[in-house]
Amino acid sequence: MRTSRLQLLAAAGVAVASLALTACQDGTGTRDEGASASQPGASAPSGASSQAPEESASGSGGNGSTANGSSGSGGDASGSGGSGSKGSSAGTSGGSEDAPATFNPCNGANTSVTAAPVSRPVNHMLITVKNTGAKNCDLTYYPVLRFDEMQWVPQPIEDSKPQAVVTLGPGESAYAGVVLSAADGSGSGGATGKKLTVGFQARTPNSDGGPAAIPSLPAKGVYYDSSLTVTYWQSSMDDALAY
Repeated sequence: MRTSRLQLLAAAGVAVASLALTACQDGTGTRDEGASASQPGASAPSGASSQAPEESASGSGGNGSTANGSSGSGGDASGSGGSGSKGSSAGTSGGSEDAPATFNPCNGANTSVTAAPVSRPVNHMLITVKNTGAKNCDLTYYPVLRFDEMQWVPQPIEDSKPQAVVTLGPGESAYAGVVLSAADGSGSGGATGKKLTVGFQARTPNSDGGPAAIPSLPAKGVYYDSSLTVTYWQSSMDDALAY
């Protein structure tokens, strides 16, 4: 009996050795076919779909709320977000800065100019410019004055600088006051001017605004000295003579 049991164990050992040898010869080893079929599914979390990343990339998440709380079409891959950004830029660049300002200088070609001394304030002269054209014109800065062959340019009275360019409609007038000489006699280099040239400026200081004007002066001329100064163009006669 004992011998038979030993014979059975020996036979079982031979069978196991044979199976192991067969597995080594074909290079595959022994495997469980059922476990192999279920392994890919087991690697993903329960209930997850292998298509989830593709759905996210296609924009299902992008069509929701973005980080700044705006709604989704701005986040998709088609670039509609970029178009929204361009819209903001266009709105900024489409403002008043892009529209060219209409500028038509007043000068000797579209105005009439007079120059006359006044009794008050003393030693002052008033220059009047009237728009004789059919459209608005603009007076920038101050008149550039020259008596006869004078080699220097009278300086402006900076306190008279207005807040904006003076624009004249057809038939309207503007003014500039001229301080001819010092009331206390402190000026030097006094002379009597027989001819006055009134120059006009354009957009930038000291630029050429077009033809000058030569208004008539009193027959005896106009006395001036080194105190000769001029105001900026003013809409009011009173403002022009206030300095």
